[in-house]
Amino acid sequence: MKSLKMLLVMLVVVSQYSPAQMTEALRTGKGLVTTTIRQPDPAKPIQRIAMGSCGYQDLPQPILRIAADWNPDVFLFLGDNIYGDTENMDTLRAKYNRLGSKPEFKRLAERSAILAVWDDHDYGVNDGGEEYPKKVESKEIFLQFWNEPAASVRRQHPGIYHSSVCGPVGKRTQFIMLDNRTFRTPVVAGIPGKDINDYVVDTNRSARMLGEDQWKWLEDELKKPAEVRIIMTSTQFVSEFNGYELWALKPFEKQRMIDLISRTKANGVVFVSGDVHFGELSMQKPDNTYPLYDLTASGITSTDFPQPNRYRLAKEIHENHFGAITINWESADPSITFEIYNVVKDAVFSKSINLSELTFTSKR
Repeated sequence: MKSLKMLLVMLVVVSQYSPAQMTEALRTGKGLVTTTIRQPDPAKPIQRIAMGSCGYQDLPQPILRIAADWNPDVFLFLGDNIYGDTENMDTLRAKYNRLGSKPEFKRLAERSAILAVWDDHDYGVNDGGEEYPKKVESKEIFLQFWNEPAASVRRQHPGIYHSSVCGPVGKRTQFIMLDNRTFRTPVVAGIPGKDINDYVVDTNRSARMLGEDQWKWLEDELKKPAEVRIIMTSTQFVSEFNGYELWALKPFEKQRMIDLISRTKANGVVFVSGDVHFGELSMQKPDNTYPLYDLTASGITSTDFPQPNRYRLAKEIHENHFGAITINWESADPSITFEIYNVVKDAVFSKSINLSELTFTSKR
């Protein structure tokens, strides 16, 4: 009965709140405020994808308005969508409430479908993984806020990993939403006075990023037919080790991903990531796959100095921004264009590739 009552409370929408109730919800988290978030239409091809991460819920987020005006078919929230950092679920709800009440967020939700994953701060603890004690409760709030359908398979397993395919045969885009937090074993801290970095490479072969159930699910997903596959990973996949959180901290897991793409012969894989508070495009060419691109968009409100990355293709962006991917399905060899837009609507860089470059049959 308690869980039913909680569910009914969290299904309340903005229009049902009086001004006094709205103020209370924003302050205390008693009741979850949402906008009418919708998922992409599976029948329609995806052409314009926008994305971002690292938005502090108590600051203005004008980049979301700019992203909405770009008219994406779908916007990908890549984690740290709020800075929850708590084991108090009322506090977590209150912070989601403040995001959902922002006019710029509502505008984006009105104009675009939305898909989301979490990172550490909206999961509930900085740099957290499997050890976070409120992962189940946090997941429920995450799914309610992002308006996950009641019958979604995402509700039927631990973690928030999920997938969605949009478009007809020949124009299919598969969105693979990874959970980098629920199953991840702790990162290995550097030794004060010896290591200059926060963390050191975890050389333990049993170190986990995704967990076995998620790996099995991912293998099944990569075997499904699709022309483009957007893998949403909250932490950077391609970037080299830099002492902070990213896939390179657990190199056996990163190699497992590369080998899985190779073994399943999954064409069209592109990674998108957040977390680092700057934007960049990276590319790595493993021996056993085609080139792997990673578009990092991490600056809804946050900014920081970039870390070393020998795979970086273009100058990084430090100001607030959103990332963009445009798929041109109409040419004989469809193309993918990567861009990052700043707060004055300028594309800081643009790089296009042909879809044929992301196949195991292409001449690389």
